[in-house]
Amino acid sequence: MIAGAREALAHEDLRILVVDDASPDGTGALAEQLGAEVLHRPRKLGLGSAYVAGFTRALARDPELVCQMDADGSHDPADLPRLIALARSGADLALGSRYVPGGGVAGWHPARRAISRAGCLYARTVLRVPVRDLTAGLKTWRAGALRAIEPASVRSQGYAFQVELTHRALRRGLRVVETPIVFRERGAGRSKMTPRIALEAAWLVPALRSSSDR
Repeated sequence: MIAGAREALAHEDLRILVVDDASPDGTGALAEQLGAEVLHRPRKLGLGSAYVAGFTRALARDPELVCQMDADGSHDPADLPRLIALARSGADLALGSRYVPGGGVAGWHPARRAISRAGCLYARTVLRVPVRDLTAGLKTWRAGALRAIEPASVRSQGYAFQVELTHRALRRGLRVVETPIVFRERGAGRSKMTPRIALEAAWLVPALRSSSDR
């Protein structure tokens, strides 16, 4: 993933930050050997917490843009230039979407596809927003837009974190643009999805709607 990002963004002033929650497989040490900056955390503290820590570190460097992506091979670094181009052409948040024309998923069981689509449809319907892939994790933010949504105050920790970030951007009137990507099954390891994370997403979406209605 690091090599792919460097190749895709060879002409950019690129800094790569890996957030590592004491991975037992040596992820943090390997990332350092490959020349990435690594934010070491003492234990597994949750997906949302890891993103907040990474955003905080990145924004402290006063960047133009901040890109976020999974490091398990599901996201293709070759998609980053398109997202960056959208951000530079006026999008506050450019989002790699599985559920717009041209987008898709590869390597998933049909049942998992159905659950993912249903979850996105549920969130989209409850929140009454036009974005089709609310759980997308491949994003490029204009730094000012990311600061404006105050990610440190986001309540969710699991995959609902992605929904809450995008919802905040829309509530603040920021311009969110989706572009198609193909999301692939992870190369190795296990999904972080648990019943607890699914339940968090189920109750958080109506809570987000209630807060926006007030």
